[in-house]
Amino acid sequence: MTEWLVLTLAMAAACAVVLLIVVLRHWRSSTNADVSETPDVMEYMTMMIGVVYAIVLGLAIAGVWEARSAAQDHVRTEAQALHEVHERVRVYPAEVRDRIRDDVRAYVGHVVTKEWDQMADNGELTPRGTALLATLRHDVTDYEPKSDFEAQAYQPLIDQVALADDARGARGDSAEATMPGVVWFGLITGGLVTVGLIFAFQIRRNVRELVLAGLFSALIAFLLFLIWDFDAPYSRGIAATAEPFALLFPGIDG
Repeated sequence: MTEWLVLTLAMAAACAVVLLIVVLRHWRSSTNADVSETPDVMEYMTMMIGVVYAIVLGLAIAGVWEARSAAQDHVRTEAQALHEVHERVRVYPAEVRDRIRDDVRAYVGHVVTKEWDQMADNGELTPRGTALLATLRHDVTDYEPKSDFEAQAYQPLIDQVALADDARGARGDSAEATMPGVVWFGLITGGLVTVGLIFAFQIRRNVRELVLAGLFSALIAFLLFLIWDFDAPYSRGIAATAEPFALLFPGIDG
């Protein structure tokens, strides 16, 4: 089931439930019921609860979007660091240069073709990726420069490998969902309460009020779906991608 189908079903279900309750309530209510008056305190409480919930939703959306952007930044940093290693090693002898470049391309190929799926499905990195990066680190650090020119490139190469390792760790940490269960409980409960407050008013069964009630419930469903979609940076909807690796290492096929 795709994310768009989930969104469509959630919004349709929210509208259907609200409209059904409104119609049933109108059908069961007395014909002499006064639908013109609502206590002022009820209007005030409804407004305040709506404002508070809107702030909470805004903070939640901003939080998951920031986490998604940070996840993409980790990928970009890792890819750029590996690209620097791949290019700066040109000052080394051909045998050493080719070995390090092969290490880089083997690691990138594994990340793009294997590890990315593992992150999306299970929220974790692969031991094979860790081993490939360790091999790259050893080949870079174990080489002893033979000239001043090579020595000048040695420390920057080590720094770039360390930067790639740090970015990889950050990528692994951000692979899982960022919203705790207790926050989801608050968001869903708050949504139910906010939508439920619609029934505190005497909604009549005319087209205008039914449409507004349905649209309001659909909006709440959409915003909750948006938070859920962004909550897994590498696996849902508008997810962080491996595009930086593909751009900097064209032709990688694992």
